[in-house]
Amino acid sequence: MVWTLVLGLWGMSRQNSVWRDEAATWQVARRSAAEIWHLLGQVDVVHGFYYLLMHGLFERFGPGTTTLRLPSVLAMAVAAVCVTVVGRRLAGVWAGLGGGLGFGLLPAVQFQMQEGRPYALIAAGAGISTLVLVTVLQREGEGEAEGEGEEEGERDGRREWGSERWGRGGRGAHWVAYGSAVLVCALLNWLSLLILPAHAATLLWTRASRATWVRWGGASAVATAGVLPLILFSRRQSGQVSWIPPLTWHMLIGPAVLLAIGALGAVLDRSRAGRLSVTAVGLPLLAVPQLGLLGLSLVHPLFLERYVLFGMLGLALLVGAALDAAVRGVRPRFPRAASWFVPVVVAVAVVALLPHSLAKRSPASRIDDVLATAVDVRRLKQPGDAVLFAPSARRDTALVSPDDFAGLRDIALARSPAESGTLKGVESDAARIRAAMLAERRILLVTDTPGAGRSPSGVRDRVKAAVLEEHFTVVAEERGHGRRVLVYERR
Repeated sequence: MVWTLVLGLWGMSRQNSVWRDEAATWQVARRSAAEIWHLLGQVDVVHGFYYLLMHGLFERFGPGTTTLRLPSVLAMAVAAVCVTVVGRRLAGVWAGLGGGLGFGLLPAVQFQMQEGRPYALIAAGAGISTLVLVTVLQREGEGEAEGEGEEEGERDGRREWGSERWGRGGRGAHWVAYGSAVLVCALLNWLSLLILPAHAATLLWTRASRATWVRWGGASAVATAGVLPLILFSRRQSGQVSWIPPLTWHMLIGPAVLLAIGALGAVLDRSRAGRLSVTAVGLPLLAVPQLGLLGLSLVHPLFLERYVLFGMLGLALLVGAALDAAVRGVRPRFPRAASWFVPVVVAVAVVALLPHSLAKRSPASRIDDVLATAVDVRRLKQPGDAVLFAPSARRDTALVSPDDFAGLRDIALARSPAESGTLKGVESDAARIRAAMLAERRILLVTDTPGAGRSPSGVRDRVKAAVLEEHFTVVAEERGHGRRVLVYERR
């Protein structure tokens, strides 16, 4: 936990930069609860629970990069603890320690643990639900093992008493905890329900009892039913993910590499069917969500690795099992060196990944930086200036840093984002925008640098570009951080 916290807190502010995805969290979290509820009826209902959570944190601690990202850091620390405990229980201390330390070094984890989005929280919930499932399966296995050497009458009596005590106490509490964790994850992003078929594969692998299947099915059904209204309603907002590209062959390279690494760990684990092991838990947790999301993407493009980030828990478990197998192989010949094997491997991994780790903690690791753009605007603006955004989604800069835009008139905006229940507001029609522009002497334009986003293509954006080109001249420009601020003066 401490190791992952250190990795998460290291460079957490990313030099006080915030990119467009985090800007959505920031600007929505600053709205009132009623305004957030109004927004969810129009767009982004799939993230509604997360927005309300962040709204509470912003209200309590104030907006800032620490408030924005610290929940993700803490969540990844919880996920690392779950990996460690599961690995230790199933394969020994070195498997747990290696998996837990390795989890925080995985590139995808390093990226998302400092991200003001819900995916780290989902990973924590997935870790908790997996730990609960392993606990239940271990208790079941211990109960069977205790009964094997007893007389028939003693065995029956002991099982009856044990099952009654376990049914009234721990078992019910554990399944409530399992269903609650799955439900919370699904409320953060309902694609996290792909953990359920992964856990079902674990139950099949370990030949779980019928009672366990029934209780798991009940908890899973309740969690799914709890999030079903969100799933159905979010389908009305499918345009929110229309930008995700269709599957291509090169998009399969990443999942293939991860599955290959996981398969190697499974081979080294030497697990047998019917036995609760790291492979029985980790391999389905890694493979099933990846393959499930790929399958869904054949119907509708949805494949983004962050949607199944929780699969990295499975990869970390399998890496831990591989390290444990290596320790067991080294110990007979070099008993003293065996205890240093995992720390040395982790140290080598830290050094090897240091350039990548530094890169992920720099502003350049994200496609843009809304805070740096706001600073550029503050430096370039003059009293009486107007401002335009192309595309209108670049208005997020002003929504995150309104003080830097003080005194500027947003001449294209007809209804504010909060009033309209949108992320970027509602702009006037093209004719009104043209007339408003022609009445200005100086206009600041906030837009993307080439390659940092799709080129503005709407009617309003084409009118903005045409009027600026025909009637205005660029007198200043700031370019960088994925965005441009251009100052136009009337000819």
